[in-house]
Amino acid sequence: MSCLVSLCVSLWLVALAARTSASSDEDINVLVVLPENNSYAFSISRVKPAIEYAKQGIKSRGGQFSQLNFNTKYVNSECGNNALFALVDEACDARPDLILGPVCEYAAAGVSRVASHWNIPMISAGALAVAFDNKKPEYMHLTRIAPSYTKMSETFSSLFEHFEWKNAMLIFDDDKEERNCYFTMEGVYKILSAESYTIDYHHIHSKEERLYADEIVKAIHSEVVVICANGDIVREIMLAAHRRRLTNGSYIFFNIDLFNSTAYGNGSWRRGDKYDNEARAAYRVLNTVTLLRTVKPEFENFTIELKKSVQKQGIHDCKDCDNVNMFMEGFHDALLLYAIALHEAKKSGYSKKDGGQITHHMWNRTFEGITGQVSIDFNGDREGDFSVMSMTDYEAGTYETVLNYYGIDRSFHPLLPASDKFHLHEKHRTVTTQTDTVHADMSSSGGLGVSAVTGIIVGALLGTALLMAFYFFRKNYRITIERRTQREECNAGKHRQLREDSIRSNFSTA
Repeated sequence: MSCLVSLCVSLWLVALAARTSASSDEDINVLVVLPENNSYAFSISRVKPAIEYAKQGIKSRGGQFSQLNFNTKYVNSECGNNALFALVDEACDARPDLILGPVCEYAAAGVSRVASHWNIPMISAGALAVAFDNKKPEYMHLTRIAPSYTKMSETFSSLFEHFEWKNAMLIFDDDKEERNCYFTMEGVYKILSAESYTIDYHHIHSKEERLYADEIVKAIHSEVVVICANGDIVREIMLAAHRRRLTNGSYIFFNIDLFNSTAYGNGSWRRGDKYDNEARAAYRVLNTVTLLRTVKPEFENFTIELKKSVQKQGIHDCKDCDNVNMFMEGFHDALLLYAIALHEAKKSGYSKKDGGQITHHMWNRTFEGITGQVSIDFNGDREGDFSVMSMTDYEAGTYETVLNYYGIDRSFHPLLPASDKFHLHEKHRTVTTQTDTVHADMSSSGGLGVSAVTGIIVGALLGTALLMAFYFFRKNYRITIERRTQREECNAGKHRQLREDSIRSNFSTA
């Protein structure tokens, strides 16, 4: 009898140990490293509802994911070294099984190095700079769930190749803190210069010095101008370009707005001031490059639920916290990607502690995310799909998507027929042809410019009038007429000088 009791106790202990081990393997400790400051589009208050929504979705799917229990802890990363300090502090008790974030480049660099050293998978909807393209040896456990700046820059590469553009000028605002526009343009410069296009650039430090838009515009000599700055700076540059006649079609302007946020140039020309009409005219030639937006029923529900969650929090220091952006979408998909990869790793005999293997299963795969298909390449970076938007209704000044670029096969597809008002290739070629025609007409008239021809005509008319006056009065008032003629010539010269000064003054103030 005692032997039977001992056997039962032994079997019970084995079963309990197995059940405890299984339970332990199904509890995933997730450390979310994001800033608390709601001025960031990826603050904890904004992103947390998306992660919680993903947790519920994974549970409700059932099947192989239903047993996963994600224990999420949110820590303040700010946008610098505090992210690394927060990770080390939390790891004193127990190291996390998964790290989500940080987003800011400088914060992500330190955390990613430690994650790779500790064999912990790290997924971020940020860390988009060129420096993270090379994962070995420091960033081997980093997976980027949002398209990097390099991926975005391939959109420009494809456009340059198709439309046969040869050079570009990059204008960007460098805040010397997050440096989003600096890192954005670094990607554009890297891709285009590697393909032997001529690239010039001009950087602005708007937080430290006054913006001199006229000086910036004077330096534009490239056929393509790419701008990355906040909406007010973009508007000032476009107004200056318009006043200097650079928006007549001879130049092509692009504005980069990746984050679908009011913090970046979003193509909006309207401010309710006296320059609105002028800005609307200038923005006719400004094309905005942004993330491709897809709509499906799941995403609509996701948007509604996130807005409800944010409103329940009662955030008072955030104007647009309930607007869904790429960071919310990205971190939602990050949790789903991890669940898929963990399941596959476990099928191969690995556990949640085998971070390298789990990371390996995240890369070079495609899955269905909240906004549509998500493709991660062999280097652990998401392929990017982008849209080009342009003003299609000049009277209303409204924008719509005119072209989509798909990163997985590096192809782009116009959405408007060739008969519409806007088509990048035909528009540029038409402008070039018109300019060439003007030059040809000028050369056929002995190389004289429009102002020179106008001067000859006006001079001929004045000369004829003077000759007639001279002929009419010469018999009786010869001496008087000669003196009057001299005075008239002197006055005419003064009037011409005043007109030239006026024209020159108006041009410079414009």
